[in-house]
Amino acid sequence: MAQVLVTGAAGFIGLAVTRALAARGDRVSAFDVAVSGPLARLAEESPAVRAIAGEITEWPQLASVFLSDRPDAVIHCAAIVGVLNATRAPRAALRVNVEGMLTLLDAMRLTGVRRMVHVSSEETYGAFLGPSIAEGHPQSPTNAYGISKLAAEHLGRAYRAQYGVETIHMRTSWVYGPGLPRARVPRTFVDAALAGSAYHLPSGAEFAVDHTYLDDVVDGLLRALDLPEHPFDAYNLASGAAPRLDEIAAIVRELVPGARISVGPGPYDHGSVDGIAVPCPPKGALDISRARSVLGYAPRFDIQGGLADTMAKEKALADRAP
Repeated sequence: MAQVLVTGAAGFIGLAVTRALAARGDRVSAFDVAVSGPLARLAEESPAVRAIAGEITEWPQLASVFLSDRPDAVIHCAAIVGVLNATRAPRAALRVNVEGMLTLLDAMRLTGVRRMVHVSSEETYGAFLGPSIAEGHPQSPTNAYGISKLAAEHLGRAYRAQYGVETIHMRTSWVYGPGLPRARVPRTFVDAALAGSAYHLPSGAEFAVDHTYLDDVVDGLLRALDLPEHPFDAYNLASGAAPRLDEIAAIVRELVPGARISVGPGPYDHGSVDGIAVPCPPKGALDISRARSVLGYAPRFDIQGGLADTMAKEKALADRAP
């Protein structure tokens, strides 16, 4: 049984990680900017979870958690997440994603905590140079989000070299599942299909990217946390496949007969900021051979299985709603 600090514990990935840690018997210091909703309920239900409100950029708040709870390790999920969010607020993204990482590393250094598992991103790679890329692919991010996550990775490497604080970077791709808080593919497809509404994405049919189910991401993060010795400091954490958006739309139509989900041809954009499109560079699959061989990671969900499970859980939640 370990004491684990989870940052961003109220978020999409952080909450799932917190639940998984508590379920297996670990104690969790669940740290986020606000304690409410599902995290507050989890803390009330589970004596293994202590929910703590605070900012990772605020040294007194973070240091007090390290001194009071004495974590054995950190799973760092807190961030300004997503290309659009970071493009809208680049200063905030750099402050939270880079300064927050620095604050965490200093707290670890000063209290003797030796391992952090950091949720990084495929956005650090920038434009993929092939249909499937491994961890040695050049990291040339094209937006503020990718730049902030790459800077956080480099800080982790610097602190390991200078102070022996180990940071393991888990480069996730497009994580999805029930409760995804952002209105992007595949949530937009799923929501419309379940509501019986038509949804047409104007362009992006041929755009291919690795979609990773939330449960598989949690499994990979815990495997990285538990491995006694790491031969690498970075792993791709994904499904290993890159379906096209029109293929995902077809799967949704198969899972929900009669669903009116479609995608037009052309490039895919993340959206727009101040009326200016935010383009998405070419992507593809993440090669997960390293995670398979070192961590024993084997994703259980392909895109069809993940979408089916997402829909089943979303329906169950809707049925329980008052």
